[in-house]
Amino acid sequence: MTQLFCNIWSRIVIVEGIMGSGKSTTVRRIADQLKISNVPVVGITEGVSPHPIRFDWDLPWADMPAKQLAKSAAACWYAYANNALMSERGTVVDGQLFHGNLTSLFLLDADMSLICSYIHDVVAAIKPLRPLLIYFHQDDVDRAIRTIAAERGDAWVTYQVNWKLTSPYAVRLGLAGLEGLVELYRDYRNLTDRLYTALDIPKISIENSGREWAKYEETINSFLASASQPGAVTD
Repeated sequence: MTQLFCNIWSRIVIVEGIMGSGKSTTVRRIADQLKISNVPVVGITEGVSPHPIRFDWDLPWADMPAKQLAKSAAACWYAYANNALMSERGTVVDGQLFHGNLTSLFLLDADMSLICSYIHDVVAAIKPLRPLLIYFHQDDVDRAIRTIAAERGDAWVTYQVNWKLTSPYAVRLGLAGLEGLVELYRDYRNLTDRLYTALDIPKISIENSGREWAKYEETINSFLASASQPGAVTD
């Protein structure tokens, strides 16, 4: 297994998916394996503070124009990518291509043209790093959200509802409670599926609702190995 990781030529591996899909665990696993292989790498999970990539803001929803957020978030990606090009370390990152500032653009009810323009800017920023994308998805989004809600409890659901369902997108649609959260994430996954399909970077989509992690890890190892040659075409 370690020989596969030694051959990775990408400077950034991004693990994407909705909340509770296994992003952070996968980021830590990949980073640990790279370190065992003496590959200099840093794993960046969502809870890192200050976050080196995400544009953080503490304004109320109504006070953050979507265009301003898109511009500021893209600038953070460009700054990070420029620094990463001068570093000897690679990066394995939890989200931030979709999950993160793009989620906020979605919640701000940004139009599709702005969201696509933002993703175009982010991809342009990271292209010199030769990015690889691992995208976790679940065929049944309703079940996935209800499962993670049951596991994390009522306090977590209340936190998510109070945060996300007060956003312009949720207010416009009248979303409320756990049912509203499920509907929101169904729409969000439809959006990220469309964006994923259009991406022109090496990528792999893994349906992981069965939580067969040994199987998924084998798939990821094969992807990283096959995508480790410049010019490789995947997915």
